[in-house]
Amino acid sequence: MDSRRPEAAQVQEMDPGEKRLNELGYKQELRREMTLFKTLAISFSTMTLFTGITPLYGSSLLYAGPASLVWGWVVVSFFTWFVGIAMAEICSSFPTTGSLYFWAAHLAGPRWGPLASWCCAWLETIGLVAGIGTQAYAGSQTLQSIILLCTGTNKDGGYFAPKWLFLCMYIGLTLIWAVLNTFALEVIAFIDVISIWWQVIGGLVIVIMLPLVSLTTKSASYVFTHFETAPDSTGISSKPYVVVLSFLVSQYSLYGYDAAAHLTEETKGADKNGPIAILSSIGIITVFGWAYILALTFSIQDFGYLYDPSNETAGAFVPAQILYDAFYGRYHNSAGAIVLLFIIWGSFFFGGLSITTSAARVVYALSRDEGVPFSSIWRKIHPKHKVPSNAVWLCAAICILLGLPILRVNVVFTAITSICTIGWVGGYAVPIFARIVMDEKNFKAGPFYLGKARRPVCIVAFLWICYTCSVFLLPTYYPLSWSTFNYAPVAIGAGLSLIMLWWVLDARTWFKGPVRNIDIPKGKV
Repeated sequence: MDSRRPEAAQVQEMDPGEKRLNELGYKQELRREMTLFKTLAISFSTMTLFTGITPLYGSSLLYAGPASLVWGWVVVSFFTWFVGIAMAEICSSFPTTGSLYFWAAHLAGPRWGPLASWCCAWLETIGLVAGIGTQAYAGSQTLQSIILLCTGTNKDGGYFAPKWLFLCMYIGLTLIWAVLNTFALEVIAFIDVISIWWQVIGGLVIVIMLPLVSLTTKSASYVFTHFETAPDSTGISSKPYVVVLSFLVSQYSLYGYDAAAHLTEETKGADKNGPIAILSSIGIITVFGWAYILALTFSIQDFGYLYDPSNETAGAFVPAQILYDAFYGRYHNSAGAIVLLFIIWGSFFFGGLSITTSAARVVYALSRDEGVPFSSIWRKIHPKHKVPSNAVWLCAAICILLGLPILRVNVVFTAITSICTIGWVGGYAVPIFARIVMDEKNFKAGPFYLGKARRPVCIVAFLWICYTCSVFLLPTYYPLSWSTFNYAPVAIGAGLSLIMLWWVLDARTWFKGPVRNIDIPKGKV
């Protein structure tokens, strides 16, 4: 009797997430040492408070005025909850690093699983790698404004970084994130814990301080009810069309919560903590994001002046001009605006670091299942730090290539943002659709289970994702020209065509989706 106790204790001590991972056919390779708080920190950092709203705030405000922008956040947040709840249930059942890609394979069944996981994996990979680019671009844009205000202003001979220097900043941020991601996981987790406090405290400072510092604030009726189009600037006079476009800032900001799922093989109690981290991230960003939008909008001094290329920030970055107007109006210097811009820049830095972490995990998981050319290289785990370092550097290299057109093209950010959103959010659609059509008896529920509510929740989530992907393909300015054309449909179309051609001609003969690395008894999954 006594001889059995140590064995029983050992079984009891096995983490439930690791036990479920073994049932699914995978052995534990990564360190499982992340707590719920650390996982939440990385998930929240990937969504980030500032990085989605700040770069697109100016264009969304211009399309239809403040009311559409403010209420758009509420509408998008409502539908985002459906997507998050649907994904949380699946995450609870499949706590693996491959997340969406793994979910798609198992939910679609043996016949359609390989194709579903192939599409999902590549959509997610495209979205995440482009996501690194969005953070690097927006971070460089913020840094450009900081340098301009530190050296004067656009009116006082300040230094406005040219395109070559902008590209250097873009590449520099990407390389820093890659270097940090080659260290031990504890370093990344620690930095991301700093990130959540940085964004919470920094967000509170901006949300509270900005309206208080502003000499005047807009009225509540202006912020919540004022609607105006700008056909002279956008070339769009259709009111429904501009409302749709004004929602883009919210749709771009409210995703990324699947980062918690990418880390489930490294999280303690992942079958419970993964879903909690997903839903908590959505809740925090929903509240703080709306407060940030309101703070910016109430603090506007002169709506038309925000877009004037001769203003202090060269009309290049609307949030920077709002901050400058507030602090210069009261204190006659830009020091306060520079400090708050640095807080925002820090958010971009932490966001890019977290997205690099997530992108590398997806590439690693896909390589582990032979889904990427030269998979044997990208699936290697660093012998000391136990992180997929080769996958990290592959993501960084592709991100740098995406940024090279900065030297010649003016719409790079629009294209990268659209590619990121369509790929990232589009990847959510595949497992959610599979969850809708699968036979319920084949689903092994985890601790978080929707029961009879799963089908209506998943249907709403799937339709919302389809709508989101569609609007990011639309032209954002008229008349159409080489300088205003949204290149995302061409880029996404070409990329997905090549990927599907590869599937039809070759990959379908050998790619079977997630490959088990543990032999398990039949019928245990």
